[in-house]
Amino acid sequence: MPEWIDAAGIEQLPEGGRLLLRLDGCEIAMFNVQGDLYAIDDLCPHAGGSLLVGQLDGTTLTCASHGLRFDLASGCMPDGAGLKLRTYPLRLRRHRIEVDLAAAA
Repeated sequence: MPEWIDAAGIEQLPEGGRLLLRLDGCEIAMFNVQGDLYAIDDLCPHAGGSLLVGQLDGTTLTCASHGLRFDLASGCMPDGAGLKLRTYPLRLRRHRIEVDLAAAA
């Protein structure tokens, strides 16, 4: 059963924007890529570097620490092998972004 938590106002995450949230002990990096919203664990599974500051090319995020690349939608590395990020479902409700921490994939 989904457990939607109010995370931020949509004005806090404009198109092209990034936002770091701390919710229930989780550090979550949120991205707005051409109007599509994504949420991932902020820490790289390789060495714990922040992913919020990584380089973004479309929905591919490159970790600033060691250059590992991840797809924001799936959390997987582009070649399908290796490490995976935890992703979180988001929804927009009354100009507020809500995240479901219980349904992290």
